[in-house]
Amino acid sequence: MTIKVGDRLPDATFKIMGSDGPGEMSIADLSAGKTLVLFGVPGAFTPTCHMNHLPGFVEHAETLNNKGVDTIAVLSVNDVFVMDAWEKASNTGGKITFLADTGAEFVEAIGLGLGPAPIFGHLRSQRFALIAKDGEVTFLAVEDTPGEATKTGAAAILEALG
Repeated sequence: MTIKVGDRLPDATFKIMGSDGPGEMSIADLSAGKTLVLFGVPGAFTPTCHMNHLPGFVEHAETLNNKGVDTIAVLSVNDVFVMDAWEKASNTGGKITFLADTGAEFVEAIGLGLGPAPIFGHLRSQRFALIAKDGEVTFLAVEDTPGEATKTGAAAILEALG
């Protein structure tokens, strides 16, 4: 069943790259008492994700923060080393938290798995974006096709925040 507005985010733990190497971050760390913008992408470094989806959030991070967003995070079903390399290659300046949902547990739990698709070889994430306040989903958008980032881009999130 796909998550919807009004639902609580399921418990999940993601892999992140810390200053001392790989670590973990939970949904509670990201959202408890906070406003979280989480967007999911089919793959790090893939054309739409790398050149269209992520850059909008980097560009508008300050505006999102000024509208009350505490954390902006991107999630992909890649390993922590790929997500770390993507963060470094994207020059995000620490504005975005990069989450590795390595085994696709989170995307499966929220009903937004994609595939397995021949181009990726295994289950990935659909392209989505959500806003959660203290763990409760207040906005959710899912793209109809993975090659688009209109409903789930930073502009759509800014509009949803008002």
